[in-house]
Amino acid sequence: MTGPADHTTLFTNAHVVTMDDAGTEHAGGWLLIGQGGIQAVGGGRPPAARETVDLGGAVVTPGLVNVHHHLYQNLTRTRAQEGNLLEWLQALLPVWAGLDAEAEYAAARAGLAELALSGCTTVFDHHYVFPHGRTGLVEAEVQAARELGVRIVAARGSMDMGQSRGALPPDSIVEDVDRILADTERVARLHEPGPGAWVQVVVAPCTPFTATRELMRESAGLARRLGLRLHTHLAETVEDEALCVAWYGYRPIDYLAEVEWLAPDVWCAHSIHLGAADVERLARTRTGVAHCPTSNLRLGAGVAPIRAMLDAGVPVGLGVDGPASNERSDMLGEARQALLVARGQGGPAAMTVRQALRLATRGGAAVLGRADIGAIEPGRCADFAVWRTDGLAFGGADDVVAALLLSGPYRVDRLYVGGVPVVLDGALTRADEREIGRQHRLQARRFGAA
Repeated sequence: MTGPADHTTLFTNAHVVTMDDAGTEHAGGWLLIGQGGIQAVGGGRPPAARETVDLGGAVVTPGLVNVHHHLYQNLTRTRAQEGNLLEWLQALLPVWAGLDAEAEYAAARAGLAELALSGCTTVFDHHYVFPHGRTGLVEAEVQAARELGVRIVAARGSMDMGQSRGALPPDSIVEDVDRILADTERVARLHEPGPGAWVQVVVAPCTPFTATRELMRESAGLARRLGLRLHTHLAETVEDEALCVAWYGYRPIDYLAEVEWLAPDVWCAHSIHLGAADVERLARTRTGVAHCPTSNLRLGAGVAPIRAMLDAGVPVGLGVDGPASNERSDMLGEARQALLVARGQGGPAAMTVRQALRLATRGGAAVLGRADIGAIEPGRCADFAVWRTDGLAFGGADDVVAALLLSGPYRVDRLYVGGVPVVLDGALTRADEREIGRQHRLQARRFGAA
C-alpha cells in the first residue's frame, strides 16, 4: 500500500460510485490518489496517506466525459429558436464566418468552465469552422483547456463543400482537401498518445453533406496513418437518408461503409434516424455514437434509439452538443436528459439512473478509446467529481446516487483532474469565472449577442 512519503491524498467519508465493470459502490467509502492516479478505493478501514480530506458524506463519481461539443457556438446562443436543423444552420453559418482565434479562446474558456462546473473532466470539441485567413483556432481552445486544467480531445474538423457546390456553408468557411489534410497533419503534432493524455486530436469532417467523398476517404486514411480517431455527424434529421441517397447513392450507414468509416476508431454524433439493421451494423463494427438528447429535442430532430443501441452492444457516450442548440454546457444535466428521454420512449424501466450515469462516464471513455478515464479504480487517472449531499435537493432521498440525477445539484462541489483540484467549494481554482464571463460577453457582442 502506498505510504505517506509518496505524496498521497486520502478522501474519506463518501459514497463512491466507481463505475468499474461490476458497478461497485462504497457507502462510507474512501479513495486514495497519488501521482495523478487512483491508487486504491474501497470501504472499511482506509490506508495511511500524507493528507486526508473528509468529504462529509458526499457522492463521488468519475469525472464526466463529454463526447460531442462545439465550444465556439456559445458566442451565438438562442438563435433560430423555432427553426429546424436546416433553418438553424442557414441562420448561423454566415455568422460563424466571423470567427477568429480571439473569439474562439473566449468561447472555449466559457464553455470549458461551464462543463467543469457541471462535473466534466474530459471534453471532445468538434471544431470545423475555419474562415479563410484565420489561424490558431484549435490552438486557442487547447490553450483554454490547459489553463483551466481539464483534458481536451480537439477535432481538426473540416468542410470542403460550400454554397458554390450546392451545400449550405458560405464558401468563405470551406477549404480544399489538400489544405485540410496538410493542416490536420500539422495540428496532429499536439496529440499526446497513451494513458494520461491531456491533449488529443481527432480527424473530423463535419457531415456527409459538407464533406465530399474524397475528403471522407482521405481523412480516414490520414487518421489511421497518424493513429488518430475519426468523428462526424450522422443521421441527425429524417431528411438525411433521402439526401444521402440522392447525393451518393447510399443510405447513411451504407455510405459510411463505402468510405471506410464503419470501424472501432470511429464515432458519430446524433445517429437518430437509424433502423434495427443499422444499429446491428454499428454494434458489429464497434462504431460508436455520441448521444445528444437535449440538442436533438431543442431542434425537433428526434430521439436516437439508445436503448436498442445499448442492448446491441454499440459503444455510446453523451454529448451536450453546441451551446447554440443546447444552451447549457451541463454534463450532469445531459445525463438526466438521457434518462428521461429513454423513459419517454420505452417506459420507466427503459434506463436506470446508474445506466445514465454510466453513459456520461465509462460510456464516453469507451467512445473516445480511452481506458485511463471514466471509472474510479486503481490504475486510472484521478479524475473525479465530488457532489455534496447536504443541500436542499437531497432532502428526503433514500438513494443519494438517484438523487444526484433526479433532483441533485448542477454545480459540482469539487472536481479533480489528474489529482489536481480544478473546482473547490463550487468555484474554479485556476480562473476567475466572472472574468471569463466578461471576456466572453465582449466577444459574443461581435456576433450579435445582446
